[in-house]
Amino acid sequence: MITGKNYIGNNLSSKGTKQYNTFNPQLNIKNEHVFTEATAEEIDEAVALATSAFKVFRSISKDKKAAFLNTIADEILALDDLLIKTYCSESGLPEGRAKGERGRTVMQLRMFADLVNEGSWVDATIDTALPNREPAPKPDLRKMYIPLGPVVVFGASNFPLAYSTAGGDTAAAFAAGCPVIVKSHPMHAGTGELVASAIVKAAQKTGMPNGVFSNLNSSGIEVGEQLVKHSGVKAVGFTGSINGGRALYDLAAQREEPIPVFAEMGSINPVVMLPKSVKNNYKSLAKTYASSITLGTGQFCTNPGLILGIKGDDLTNFIIKLSEEIVKIDPTCMLHPNIIKAYDAKRQKAVTQDNLHVAAEYAEDVKTNYARQTVATVSGKAFINNPTLHQEVFGPYSLVVECESVEELEAIISNLEGQLTGTLIAHDDEAAQYPEIVSALQNRVGRVIFNGVPTGVEVCPSMTHGGPYPSSTDSRFTAVGIHSIKRWVRPFSYQDWPNELLPDELKNENPLGISRLVNNKQTTEKI
Repeated sequence: MITGKNYIGNNLSSKGTKQYNTFNPQLNIKNEHVFTEATAEEIDEAVALATSAFKVFRSISKDKKAAFLNTIADEILALDDLLIKTYCSESGLPEGRAKGERGRTVMQLRMFADLVNEGSWVDATIDTALPNREPAPKPDLRKMYIPLGPVVVFGASNFPLAYSTAGGDTAAAFAAGCPVIVKSHPMHAGTGELVASAIVKAAQKTGMPNGVFSNLNSSGIEVGEQLVKHSGVKAVGFTGSINGGRALYDLAAQREEPIPVFAEMGSINPVVMLPKSVKNNYKSLAKTYASSITLGTGQFCTNPGLILGIKGDDLTNFIIKLSEEIVKIDPTCMLHPNIIKAYDAKRQKAVTQDNLHVAAEYAEDVKTNYARQTVATVSGKAFINNPTLHQEVFGPYSLVVECESVEELEAIISNLEGQLTGTLIAHDDEAAQYPEIVSALQNRVGRVIFNGVPTGVEVCPSMTHGGPYPSSTDSRFTAVGIHSIKRWVRPFSYQDWPNELLPDELKNENPLGISRLVNNKQTTEKI
């Protein structure tokens, strides 16, 4: 298996001396393969190669770029059982989850290949000249998106495939024309190296420039810090904790040339259960949400960590039923001993807060690295006055807040930190009776769900996976779906430029046949 980094054309073993292993949380033992941490010299080399590759890759034809993305997908599938077994041994997640995430990863790559192949994503906009306009002539102006440059992508602990080496960030950056340097997550370095080898093979087969991709291993934070501070890096993608994302964001802002950091971070994803719905559906809601809270051992950024309702007998019935249902579910393994250690510490801190009541906690013996699911309750007033209760407990934990009134419910939503999702549970036409609740949710979240669960992120053009800080560092962009490509580009205008020197996307004859906005009319026609 390749160690260290992967460069197109010269795959080299790392020259570093610091080594580490991944960990099998199901067996509670270290995995055998040893990984070597990248050195400062290798970081410089990776960035230098990416910078050189950018000169070619930024202008490579859409057909070749699409072929590259599709071939990455093919090579990932060709890894077959080896990839699945490695994924499971490093994450503790079941085979079904591994195969599902592999399918999503391949689908994302092919989705971006289709986007690139069609070509209109560059948002070509043309305003032709009016030389005789009075009192001053109007110049010819043409605008399109162009890539930023080398992008650093940090692998995510909870998604070894879909949000890591060849995940959505990498696929979108490649589609935009940006070389990628991956800072592999130490918890699944073996999975990352297998996927990196697939990207290397795909780049070689499709003739991509040397340095279009590198994979750097690291057991700590030093390699990531050096990459973010490196002058040759032009943007960063991160999925993880608030502390980690904010640290990278601050590092990037302190550079002589600040760069964007698109970090998707913490979220407790409030679920608002309106009174009629609770009264009429509390049994089915309890069962549904017990499953959602424990799905994937609660290790999703969209886990429903906060449930809000109006205090009364109906909400009490829901809490009782939720408590009964959640302890029926067998506990499952968390990703790593460090993850469950953090879960237990944050859960303990939460449940020992004043005025909080533990409604349910799995009480039977559990295997090592398996999490005990927990449901707690608190009054609306106590929740408002205690910021500790507003923080994410990453794992199978949820807090039910019993509000005294609709006004208190609205106040709680309005004072939450930014969230990825908000959910409204309503019966029949009940939602129309609470416009202030809907408005409050809209101001705090990136996506609102009606009568569903927040867990599960569909990969499609209409998906927004992001939200106000701290759920993400820039709520204007999604981290999922084709529009995530906009993170890795910037608008660029040509004024009075000779037609023959323009990129094909902006030429009069429209040789690519893409849709363009020409003099305020969307068209595929020539000028």
